Amino acid sequence: MLDTFEDLPIRDEMQTVAFYNLENLFDLKEDKHTNDNDFLPTSVKKWTPKRYKNKLRKLGFAISNIGRRETGKQPAIVGLCEVENAKVIEDLIASKHLENCNYKYVHYNSLDERGIDVALLYDATAFKVTHSEPFTIQLTNANGFPDYTRDILLVSGLLDGELVHVIVNHWSSRREGEKETEFKRMASSAKVGDIITALRLENEDAKIIVIGDFNDDPHSQSIKQLVNNFNLFNPMETLRSYSRGSSYHGRQWNLFDQVLISTNFFKTSDKLFEYYTANIFDEDFLKLFNGKFKGSPFRTYIGKRYQGGYSDHFPVYAVFKK
Repeated sequence: MLDTFEDLPIRDEMQTVAFYNLENLFDLKEDKHTNDNDFLPTSVKKWTPKRYKNKLRKLGFAISNIGRRETGKQPAIVGLCEVENAKVIEDLIASKHLENCNYKYVHYNSLDERGIDVALLYDATAFKVTHSEPFTIQLTNANGFPDYTRDILLVSGLLDGELVHVIVNHWSSRREGEKETEFKRMASSAKVGDIITALRLENEDAKIIVIGDFNDDPHSQSIKQLVNNFNLFNPMETLRSYSRGSSYHGRQWNLFDQVLISTNFFKTSDKLFEYYTANIFDEDFLKLFNGKFKGSPFRTYIGKRYQGGYSDHFPVYAVFKK
């Protein structure tokens, strides 16, 4: 099953940009600033060093193979969400399958109430960071108090010498209901629009990639307004079906994890990157192989019960070609 990735020819003219929700990647230490009480060795979930290392190894294996069928190598850029802090990212980079991948990272602590952040992994041999900046979403709850969510992360840099801008997202969840929480995701969508506008004021032909777990599907208003108002292309629109997505909840598939790109990636050029393909990275090893949820993501926990899997989301990715 896994040897399909071995000995594939390396395509120097191609690079992969991916996104992966790592599902509660918490370290083993108690942090009074984060809601990590479930993820401690003494907690009900028994989040032990052995379980932590197992998750890091598995996530590292998955990440190292995203886009490998197309490019023969690990992804150049990987947006991450649900990381507790810089320490877990460093531990991930040092894990068995990533230690030789030249990965560095960009991360800022956010004020999110769960204590989870977004981050960007990048292969330092393929991507050189020129600018990074977090953007806070201003939200208030029903009582008028601040309601903190994940920041949006902008990272600009040179991908094999070409300037690209990557916007990493993890929008507010639907936990209190899809309609009840829609205004939060609309606020995040508007903030992404502001970032795109600012980038295009500096350079009207800026090449932009928007990645994330949006907690909305490709047809949702928050995504549609970005695509329509900012001349983006969403390859994920054609990938979701009743039997396929990036996460599975309430007996249905969602494609909350998406990659959107500016349409100038369709300009033909010998020297610049063009859009090649996009997909959900839903290889068999990432799936439950039996039971009533067969084919859905193989998770680390179901409730408090340890499963020993990867994440409750599949990664998504786009491949670009010169």
